[in-house]
Amino acid sequence: MRQIIAMGGGGFSMEPDNPLLDSYILKQAETTKPKICFLPTASGDSEQYISRFYHFFNKQNCDPSHLSLFNPLSRDLENFILEKDILYVGGGNTKNLLALWKDWGLDSILRKAWEEGVILAGLSAGAICWFEQGVTDSFGEGLEPITCLGLLNGSNCPHYDGETERKPAYHKLIESNKIQSGIAVDDGVAVHYKGQEIHKIVSSRPDAKAYSVFLEKGIIERELQTEYLGELNSLI
Repeated sequence: MRQIIAMGGGGFSMEPDNPLLDSYILKQAETTKPKICFLPTASGDSEQYISRFYHFFNKQNCDPSHLSLFNPLSRDLENFILEKDILYVGGGNTKNLLALWKDWGLDSILRKAWEEGVILAGLSAGAICWFEQGVTDSFGEGLEPITCLGLLNGSNCPHYDGETERKPAYHKLIESNKIQSGIAVDDGVAVHYKGQEIHKIVSSRPDAKAYSVFLEKGIIERELQTEYLGELNSLI
């Protein structure tokens, strides 16, 4: 089963005291102690970011590791990647992430991993990278479209509620046909795909949502059903 879990924002790096999204990701693996590998490429393999990953996941029932392209542990990246259960891609500069992945051949390795059932997950740059297109600030000032890996159809806009310029920029880009229609995702929301279809949308915050945004005699923004992961916890 090909699975991708794309977060608009959240997880250990943005909500260190709210484990709901990261716990959800771990639960999707078909093993009691999943091997989860962090890819911090978009942050330039920030040591602080890597440290925060281990700070959270070392406390979970999993086997955490990371892949630094600036200091690789193995020359055989394909076997290193394919033995994992979950690949978790961090945020940062999407353009640099895609360029480095292509140069190392990691783009094709990640596609193979996805096809073989390794769960792909990530937030911000680590979410839009899986789509055909995304909205990014990677080029400097302003928000622009970027062509991504194309594992998922359409476009993606993260931080939809977390950064005030995201929503109007996404609407304007779709309206001017500079980017395809797609999915806008608030911080604290994860869109879980199985194949090309949305399996479930979950959130770590009660009011956070995801939206289908498309052009039809003007911009249409349609709220998608989102399940707050804290409901059951609050009832206990």
